[in-house]
Amino acid sequence: MLTWWQAVVLGLVEGITEYLPVSSTGHLILASSLMHLDHPQTKDALDAYLVVVQGGAILAVALLYRERVGQMIRGVLGRDTEGLRLAGNIALAFVPAAIAGALLSKSIKAVLFRDAPVLLALFVGGVWMIWLGRRGGRAGNDVTAMTWRTALGVGLFQTLALWPGTSRSMVTIGGGILLGLAAPAAAEFSFLLGLPTLGAACLHDLVGNVRHAAEGDGPSMFQQLGTGPLVLGILVATVSAMIAVRWLVAFLTRRGLAPFGWYRIVLSIVLGLLIASGVVAVG
Repeated sequence: MLTWWQAVVLGLVEGITEYLPVSSTGHLILASSLMHLDHPQTKDALDAYLVVVQGGAILAVALLYRERVGQMIRGVLGRDTEGLRLAGNIALAFVPAAIAGALLSKSIKAVLFRDAPVLLALFVGGVWMIWLGRRGGRAGNDVTAMTWRTALGVGLFQTLALWPGTSRSMVTIGGGILLGLAAPAAAEFSFLLGLPTLGAACLHDLVGNVRHAAEGDGPSMFQQLGTGPLVLGILVATVSAMIAVRWLVAFLTRRGLAPFGWYRIVLSIVLGLLIASGVVAVG
């Protein structure tokens, strides 16, 4: 059973790190292990919840960018040309990761959910972000003016996030910058792209966990971890993600990506030392 304080910690970690380019996976691994939640008997339930708690991050972006979401809805209904273009670009960017995830998810979990691949992704991603931070600013600030080629390019970058420890935000924001977007615009598109991407992952794991329980394959995560703590974690993730998103946009405008790169490198070293000492377990 998940305690209330553990749910709050997981919600905070998810909300703060989901949209920052620092890898929410690495931080959730660290938090779960330090709180001794990685028990074999509850591993499947915890793994499912660490995906479902992303629902809080989804809700945060939907609330913060409700005007953009409304614009896209009007576009789909034929009342806003720019909104229709943005909605089409989001849908196009979503496709590559959706296809790759459907084809490779089992192989990825079997091969990459291990110490070395996670640490490698954290470290290499940090070096890449430092390099990106030295490239200077870009001029493309309006996400509604993006071309379909740029959107597809960002979507192809997003497939790299299937490697645990990479960070979906890192590859989509970094990819957007490489393709000509200014950092704030790249971040906004990344946040909006997270709505279908995280939403699909969240729904997939939630339905899968409940279905397996109904088929007699063991208790659901609600039965093992408790409904109240799970809901609390999602609410905490919503509030903390809203704060993190606002802070990130302002920070990127002032400082760029390089500080996050240095943070990832330090995190990879610290996490590696903790894994080597047996304090933290991956996979």
